[in-house]
Amino acid sequence: MRALVITHTASESPGTLAEWLPAAGLELDIVEPWNGDPLPERVTEHDALVVMGGPQQAYDDGSAPWLRQTKELLRAATADALPVLGICLGGQLLAEATGGRVRQGEDGPELGARLVAKRDAAVDDPLFSDIPLSPVVVQWHWDAVVDLPPGAVLLAASPRYPHQAFRVGSRSYGLQFHIETPPDMVRGWAAADAHGVRAAGLDPDLVADKAVAALPEVEEVWRPFAERFAAMVRGETRTYLPVV
Repeated sequence: MRALVITHTASESPGTLAEWLPAAGLELDIVEPWNGDPLPERVTEHDALVVMGGPQQAYDDGSAPWLRQTKELLRAATADALPVLGICLGGQLLAEATGGRVRQGEDGPELGARLVAKRDAAVDDPLFSDIPLSPVVVQWHWDAVVDLPPGAVLLAASPRYPHQAFRVGSRSYGLQFHIETPPDMVRGWAAADAHGVRAAGLDPDLVADKAVAALPEVEEVWRPFAERFAAMVRGETRTYLPVV
């Protein structure tokens, strides 16, 4: 089984997913449209679609020339019930592609190690049912999903921004947060975004240190999640069938 992985910047690679998913039987074909790689017209040669994070705006196709096609791929994959995983910008693009709405976060950025809370619907979800009630994640976003797509199921929330994880259709998942960040990735973000982090009243080094300290807990929770996603691609998990 193979997944098409779309990245949007050199600083947000698949990270630990590049280890977790292949170890679970899902090989990754990574495309870098920011580096000149073309995107396919459809996801016909792969068994899943994974879309990573980036600094672009999901609501502004002009922020990167490949965003419109990425949304088309997400829309088509969701319609075809292909397993989809969108992380941070990838989750926002999934929301926009399927009828939701993303805007700049009115309450400022979420940065560093944070807790999210499972919602009731997660109990019956094949990927989220085994997630703890309040798992730790790594946040690094200035934009947020303000309206979920029609019919989407909310799976996790936070006090500042309620739409932290959601499912569209039977097998498309959007995460506002990160689960795939090795230490050097987090520290790189803190250095690159130091001005914005300070403007939010936070110390970039302290934010990075606390996030790095939480990474073993992140892996404990979210590596099994990634393994369940790979099992879904292989057809080894039950599929949620939305009520029409």
